[in-house]
Amino acid sequence: MISLDRPLCVFDLEATGTDVLQDRIVDVCVLRLEPGGGETKFSSLVNPGSPIPKEATDIHGITDAMVANEPRFKDLVPRLLEIFEGADLSGFNAAKYDIPLMSAEFKRAGTDWPAPGRRVIDAYVIFARQERRDLTAAYKFYCGKTLEGAHRAEADTLATAEILQAQVKRYADLPKDSAGLGNWCAQTYPDRVDAEGKFIWKAGEAAFGFGNKHRGKSLREVAVADPSYLSWMIEKGNFSPEVAALCRQALLGKFPVKKG
Repeated sequence: MISLDRPLCVFDLEATGTDVLQDRIVDVCVLRLEPGGGETKFSSLVNPGSPIPKEATDIHGITDAMVANEPRFKDLVPRLLEIFEGADLSGFNAAKYDIPLMSAEFKRAGTDWPAPGRRVIDAYVIFARQERRDLTAAYKFYCGKTLEGAHRAEADTLATAEILQAQVKRYADLPKDSAGLGNWCAQTYPDRVDAEGKFIWKAGEAAFGFGNKHRGKSLREVAVADPSYLSWMIEKGNFSPEVAALCRQALLGKFPVKKG
């Protein structure tokens, strides 16, 4: 058991997306653990005040109908401040996702959170550091060998090729051909049009998956209504070559269509 010298609040959030500054919370649960062994749990769905994108619902299962009569985040602020009072914070990838997402929601409600001096105990950080997921660890796991000369291009390249062969041999459910493997890997982010997810599939068309100005609009719609924005993305925006290429094609009236 963890020895606590002050309360620890373990919490998790579900939201309308993964943008911690812009997306809104739709589900929150906080488990407060006391040094003396007691615990308090608070859990609630949250009405985000805007439609929940289908790609988010596909992940967490929360629909617009489910949150229609639930409280807004600002209505939960007093209870959340009470349960977090004087406590350290914990979650899975909380430092990079849950804490900044919650902090942004509190800020919109006119409250600063978390209070200074709160420790953050992140279960994901512990997992990542204790159960390494780098190339050296993969080479040891799949090939039973120690990677000599790690972080040099040649050694890492040869090790990666050997790992791929070992993975195909190890997992019976993996495709054995490159086309199949490419499709299998792409299923990790099935809604992404590009590798970064700047564009996402929406009703079979490419749509904006970022920003406030055009988020949720189709690439076709923006190409007609605001072509200068696509030009900016190509010329001055900090976007990948893949994203820039999609914008160029859109300005020429060519739009990607999701197959299947």
